[in-house]
Amino acid sequence: MRKNSDKRAVIANIVGARPNFIKIAPIIREMAKHASLKSMLIHTGQHHDFTLSELFFRELSISKPDVSLGVGSSTHAVQTGNIMKGLEKCFMTTRPDLVLVVGDVNSTLAASLTCSKMGIPVAHIEAGLRSNDLLMPEEINRIITDRLSKYLFTTSEDAHLNLKNEGIDKKNVFFVGNVMIDTLKHLLPEAKKIKSVLPQYGVKKNNYALLTLHRPSNVDNKETFMRIIKALTEISKYLPIVFPIHPRTEKQINLFKFNHYFDSPNIKLVKPIGYLDNMNLMLNSKFVLTDSGGIQEETTVLKIPCLTLRENTERPITAEVGTNTVVGTNTEKILVEFDKIMSDKYKKGKIPKFWDGRSSERIVKILERKLNG
Repeated sequence: MRKNSDKRAVIANIVGARPNFIKIAPIIREMAKHASLKSMLIHTGQHHDFTLSELFFRELSISKPDVSLGVGSSTHAVQTGNIMKGLEKCFMTTRPDLVLVVGDVNSTLAASLTCSKMGIPVAHIEAGLRSNDLLMPEEINRIITDRLSKYLFTTSEDAHLNLKNEGIDKKNVFFVGNVMIDTLKHLLPEAKKIKSVLPQYGVKKNNYALLTLHRPSNVDNKETFMRIIKALTEISKYLPIVFPIHPRTEKQINLFKFNHYFDSPNIKLVKPIGYLDNMNLMLNSKFVLTDSGGIQEETTVLKIPCLTLRENTERPITAEVGTNTVVGTNTEKILVEFDKIMSDKYKKGKIPKFWDGRSSERIVKILERKLNG
């Protein structure tokens, strides 16, 4: 199946947003151990905060991308189209034997669509995740990418079942576990050593909450955002909240004139931070409030209580097995779970199967067999 004159199979790994970097790092590291594989990295530049992107690359020990498209931000359609144009030109030159995509961002979708037009097989990491909410752009990206992928690697048994129910051929689906946890376990010792983060924000171990909030469904709707703020205001009376603020969220706070709600010294707005500092904040926190998908998984493995500020999750195993609870944006429901955490009545949770730090090893072994078989 190999089209390249090189004896090695060329795999193009696509990243575009910071969560992609965390997922791709252990895969690239594992590919380097296999002489029959040649790995290349293509960065679409979907996240245009290059300073923070470079910090993540450095912390995750990812080499400089072989190709950087630099598409920047735009509407979903324009951004996806620009990525497709850039990737088509790139693939015509590099002629990869396989394109590997991770997660559910626009770069994931754009790469899959481009490959489908050019006859290049796609491998999708984190296949089968479903929120069953078609209003989420990510859900559309997940469904289409899975339909177009030749090899589908799942993180959990429910994702495996989703693909079966959608008619995906089971011989192309592989339950391998979670590559985000590979990175977490790899860098956890280093994150634990950091001593400067908590003093920097004036908090003590197990005596603060960590908040991440950025989804349009939460911060673009004034009433929804207000319900969350009411819960945060009440929580902050008892526990400091460290809040690395996303540019989108900061913009909406200014637009809605919500600034005064964040004047409290117990709600600590900080600039976006790197992966290691964020992990340090997470593992030392009392609990985490988030609307991020990946953080639901990381807190489950760290056994930190997590309250997900969404009406649904594409990672239900984190709530069914792990330490996550989907609380939506209902002020009272958030506070009920907060009370459980503070009174030590919150669930303990378990670590899902194959979330053991060896998922990338399983993935690369399968790809090597398929590409060289």
